[in-house]
Amino acid sequence: MNATVEQLAPVEQQATTDWVVAALYQFKEVADAADLQQRLLDLVKTINLCGTLIVASEGINGTVAGDRHAIDTIREFLLNEGFHAMEYKESHSAEKPFRKMKIKLKQEIVTLGVEVKPRDLVGHYLDPKEWNELISRDDVILVDTRNDYEYKAGTFKGAIDPKTETFREFPDYVKQNLEQHKDKKIAMFCTGGIRCEKSTSLLLQEGFNEVYHLKGGILKYLEETPAEESLWEGECFVFDGRTAVTHGVEEGQNVKCHACGWPLTPEEVALPSYEHGVSCVYCIEKTTEKQKEGFRMRQSQIAAAKRKRL
Repeated sequence: MNATVEQLAPVEQQATTDWVVAALYQFKEVADAADLQQRLLDLVKTINLCGTLIVASEGINGTVAGDRHAIDTIREFLLNEGFHAMEYKESHSAEKPFRKMKIKLKQEIVTLGVEVKPRDLVGHYLDPKEWNELISRDDVILVDTRNDYEYKAGTFKGAIDPKTETFREFPDYVKQNLEQHKDKKIAMFCTGGIRCEKSTSLLLQEGFNEVYHLKGGILKYLEETPAEESLWEGECFVFDGRTAVTHGVEEGQNVKCHACGWPLTPEEVALPSYEHGVSCVYCIEKTTEKQKEGFRMRQSQIAAAKRKRL
């Protein structure tokens, strides 16, 4: 697989009042990823599902949403395919969180760009209680492996922001900023746990001695940890229509700027720089007036389409 192969599964979506959102992944050898992609496409055409699944020879990854029947059907299919050790989490959304259903065929289920062995070489998993104890220590370097816009929405107290725009930049961050700390305890975290499978594998491969990561990621932590015991600050950015979630995996207050993708607090939405779908405080100076006019045109078309559906 030298390039991404993406296919849509158009289907007449039925009205759903409570969308079940399932985030899942597993590193597992897939003998014929293209065949698995096609069989998934055939399946999702028959059920009320939206979101994205990524299939590669190293496993599967994605977030999907649908009614209870659809979610149970896709999970049962993957279990029958041998994905018995999936990291799997459910939450809920009042509105449809994705526009379409996509099945993507890629070289990696999360793109690091460096060959690692997450099935064979991985850091120490910690549950939320163990995680709190570890990151409260003074001799631990805590690294957020997510991208800059995700860090902006929220992170753990004391976490380092690598200031990466994509996960592909993380290996360079390690070389430039962590190389001299191979004898230190390194703790890393991400949204659902999948990036840390590769980031911890990378560090161990590079000769780091003590590498830890949060099992199940931030989503599992927010699901299991009471707010009064939590070391999480802010909200957790998610890649669906909810923008961000908070404790209990409940929808947060952040909204997404549809011009640049950055999460915005209610205070930032109230600034004069914010125009829905057109600009925010983070991008207003980065786009031309011609681009903004194009964004306004797009927003008017989206609004018209919504009115037509109503």
